[in-house]
Amino acid sequence: MQLKLTESRLPLATMLLIAPFFLWGTAMVAMKGVIPNTTPLFMAGVRLVPAGILVLIAAFLMGRPQPKGWAAWLWIGLFALVDGAMFQGFLAFGLVRTTAGLGSVMIDSQPLAVALLSWWLYGEQINFWGCIGLGAGVLGITLIGVGDELVFNLLHGGISTVGTLQISSIFQLFENGQWLMLLAALSMAVGTVTIRAVCRYADPVTATGWHMILGGLPLFALSGLWESEQWTNIDSYGWMALGYSTVFGSAIAYGLFFYFASSGSLTSLSSLTFLTPVFALLFGSIFLAEVLSPLQWTGVALTLVSIYLINQRDALAQKWRSRSQPEAVSLSATTSELRQLEASERQLAQLPLKITESSEEILPNR
Repeated sequence: MQLKLTESRLPLATMLLIAPFFLWGTAMVAMKGVIPNTTPLFMAGVRLVPAGILVLIAAFLMGRPQPKGWAAWLWIGLFALVDGAMFQGFLAFGLVRTTAGLGSVMIDSQPLAVALLSWWLYGEQINFWGCIGLGAGVLGITLIGVGDELVFNLLHGGISTVGTLQISSIFQLFENGQWLMLLAALSMAVGTVTIRAVCRYADPVTATGWHMILGGLPLFALSGLWESEQWTNIDSYGWMALGYSTVFGSAIAYGLFFYFASSGSLTSLSSLTFLTPVFALLFGSIFLAEVLSPLQWTGVALTLVSIYLINQRDALAQKWRSRSQPEAVSLSATTSELRQLEASERQLAQLPLKITESSEEILPNR
């Protein structure tokens, strides 16, 4: 079934297309609001396991097949480890040390890593616009992640300043929440590349549900071993925030995403990826009073531009070719039309013709 964007349904269809990215962005804000009253591993498990159960229930009602064979479960297990446990674990720990808006920007930079992995593993072309996007993304992530102090020291002291940095300062970068979010983005990128192999052996919807459950159970186990008072300090608003992140930010968002992807709207979804950090930045500023420095805003802008260039690199390259070579396009179209006309003439020439004279032509003076 395919969503038809008719004039009467255009506003509703547009809202549904934007909904997954709105839900993911606002879920980041909800999780950031509740993290002071809970623990990271517990919160990550709560977001995965119940959402996975809801996705499996929906898959059952839709008649989706269950995974069969050891190969299917092996790939789902790998998918659960990388895109489930590692991604949500890094995300939860990163939220402790960074804002929801910056965290969402770092996570949604994963198209950069996906482009590089796809080029390395599957031979997909990055092209000129993709390279520009990669460069802008690396610069943007650097401005966000290393902090204002280090950037300004490098600008004032030059490259030699790097040698004077203490080893402890270097290690502090990896304790930064932005870098934990970058690890989450890399985990998500590996999971995105892995889903190709998963879909060879299992239905993507049921695989998504199972990978949430299998990825969330180890998080609960580690939470029981290492954490304490996971839910003691959570009030009613905190449970509502966790519920929103689980139901809307995971189950419904992923459900809508896979619905549009299966109905042929993947290009539209890719072009809207940059909206997730926009929503997270907006609502983080409204509800959590998150404030970014001018340097961080510059990094955010560069990262959003890079996400757009990476996702739309093929479309941009095609538009550039059509603009730079209009005569060639017109000539190719004319040549194609002439070939079709010649083929039609040959077909007409091969048809048997029967000429019948009318009575007026036979007896014109009658």
